[in-house]
Amino acid sequence: MAYNTWFLLTLLAFVLSQAIASDPSPLQDFCVADNTSQVIVNGIVCKNPNDVKPEDFFFSGLDKAGNTSGKLGSSVNLVNVQKLAGLNTLGISIARLDFAPYGGLNPPHIHPRATEVLTVLEGTLYVGFVTSNPNKLFSKVLNKGDVYVFPQGLLHFQFNIGPVPAVAIAGLSSQNPGVITVANAVFGSNPSISDDVLAKAFMLDKKTIDWLQAQFSN
Repeated sequence: MAYNTWFLLTLLAFVLSQAIASDPSPLQDFCVADNTSQVIVNGIVCKNPNDVKPEDFFFSGLDKAGNTSGKLGSSVNLVNVQKLAGLNTLGISIARLDFAPYGGLNPPHIHPRATEVLTVLEGTLYVGFVTSNPNKLFSKVLNKGDVYVFPQGLLHFQFNIGPVPAVAIAGLSSQNPGVITVANAVFGSNPSISDDVLAKAFMLDKKTIDWLQAQFSN
């Protein structure tokens, strides 16, 4: 009987810990990040409140278009806790996304710690996310003023299908959402994943895998 009680309490504690897992909640009015601290914690240690200034809650620059001249034709300017110290413990960040006409792509990627809600300010985007097994695609064409949500941890993308530059703003439910771009992670990891593994996983020959790894090597 005692063992069963202990087991149920342990199981309950585990379930509750998963249910409330998220960015740490603030226990005071604010906890401005001290990005100069060498102390390692789950998050960033607080600056002394007496040293906090209005500038700690301020960021300027999301009015400026990003450079979309690269291979993917896109740019992401993420304002997270590293750029805006006042975000620390608040569980939120924001990003501006710019896309070149006819093909600017924010490639398939994952935010391991955040749900993303995206609003199109200009242009037309084809967006989508893929669920865990079964891998079902949910996609939509978005125009100016449209909003789409990408659940936390799910593979998603944005693609400009229009003749003009596209601009979007995204809110993310973490001060540090993280990003794993699939192609870069698979073919550009350091050290490299064995080409034997990738050849079998993608059902390709090793020569093709080696070529792909060369494209994504740092």
